[in-house]
Amino acid sequence: MSKRKRKGPGGWLMHLIYHLIVLAAAIFLLGLGALCLAESFPPKESGESQAVIVLGCQVYPDGTPSPQLELRLEAALNTYRGHPRPIIVCGAQGTNEPAPEGQVMREWLIKNGVPQDQVTAECESRSTRENLENAMALLPPGTRAVTVVTSDYHLPRALALARSLGLQSDGIGSPCKPEYWVKNHFREVLAWGKYLGEKIGILK
Repeated sequence: MSKRKRKGPGGWLMHLIYHLIVLAAAIFLLGLGALCLAESFPPKESGESQAVIVLGCQVYPDGTPSPQLELRLEAALNTYRGHPRPIIVCGAQGTNEPAPEGQVMREWLIKNGVPQDQVTAECESRSTRENLENAMALLPPGTRAVTVVTSDYHLPRALALARSLGLQSDGIGSPCKPEYWVKNHFREVLAWGKYLGEKIGILK
């Protein structure tokens, strides 16, 4: 019988790298599956919401909301029409954006019929956590129950963050354009990894 060849250091390293890649792929696919499942069962509005927080997204160089952002704004407008209450729109000015996302969002809502005194723009935040933290500072005194509006793939993490900050929150997820599905879901799974790493203290 022939003896099995011992693997040299290079062989063991390649073997380890292969298994790490397989493990990472399996974890990623599990995360993607969990995200898709969470999207399939969005939370219902409780009817107790005292304000709406709309999370920002890309603004085009010509100053118009991107399709994804416009879908979020349409969802916010619809929920406002059914239950008028203050709206906080969030987002700083990014690369190639002519104005802060919050400002563009406020102008869009006012143009579409929301009274000026009902919409407040938060224009400094650059992450989901900052969106929510900064929005909290702008809520009417005593407000704890809010409706978070964002894209469907983003909503589960946004609500988890809102609740970790002490907000009593429900949410509305606007649909994701099919052409952006892969990119947005890939990034969101990675963002969940960062969020969970921070939560258990592995990441800062």
